Amino acid sequence: MYHFYLYKMNYLTCPLLLNKDIKKLKETLASHNSEWEDGKRTAGSLASKVKNNLQLNRNSISSKKIAGFIVEKLLSNTLIKSFALPKKIHGIMLTKSSKGMKYGRHIDNAYMSSGRADLSFSIFLNEKNSYEGGELIVENINTENKFKLNEGEIIIYPSTYLHSVEEITNGERLVCVGWIESYVKSIEEREYLFDIDAGARGILAKYGRSDELDLVFKSYSNLLRVLGD
Repeated sequence: MYHFYLYKMNYLTCPLLLNKDIKKLKETLASHNSEWEDGKRTAGSLASKVKNNLQLNRNSISSKKIAGFIVEKLLSNTLIKSFALPKKIHGIMLTKSSKGMKYGRHIDNAYMSSGRADLSFSIFLNEKNSYEGGELIVENINTENKFKLNEGEIIIYPSTYLHSVEEITNGERLVCVGWIESYVKSIEEREYLFDIDAGARGILAKYGRSDELDLVFKSYSNLLRVLGD
């Protein structure tokens, strides 16, 4: 069974990395003399005016190793695959923010050099009580949600939403961010598919396989063919 939190289907939060994964990632950072640079270098013209953080050089050995590791973890997670329907995971980078740093209100570019951004994600890499401030704020039409997750947890949300990171007032925030190009662009259509998949998997776990359930999985696969690009 799935263990996760959904916020009106627009956001997904769930555990992704184990303690041993975090340890491996931090050992990679330490072993390659990692290069940190001004986060403005990869921001768009508008976002660069409100971005104040550091990010790991994407061309560094440690950055490439970590990006490959994160893609592997995402694609091996059944829940995330069902929710996001990832066609491509791209633009992965590590960011860190210390006291006084923040990332103001902005929108992610629709198309980047690495691919289309349908969904954005942040993976929290240190314990939330190790720093103060640094909440991720994601805005919907008339709501504002704040996220500050435990070490190893991920949030995935639509790239179409305005979002920001509050100022760090103490400690250091370490996060891995990236984007997902989905087989299905529409939030609503992804929701329909997720509901069918989650419901069918739940029935399978509870009652086992049946001819009727085979028809549900058949319909899901064919609906994905129709809606996907």
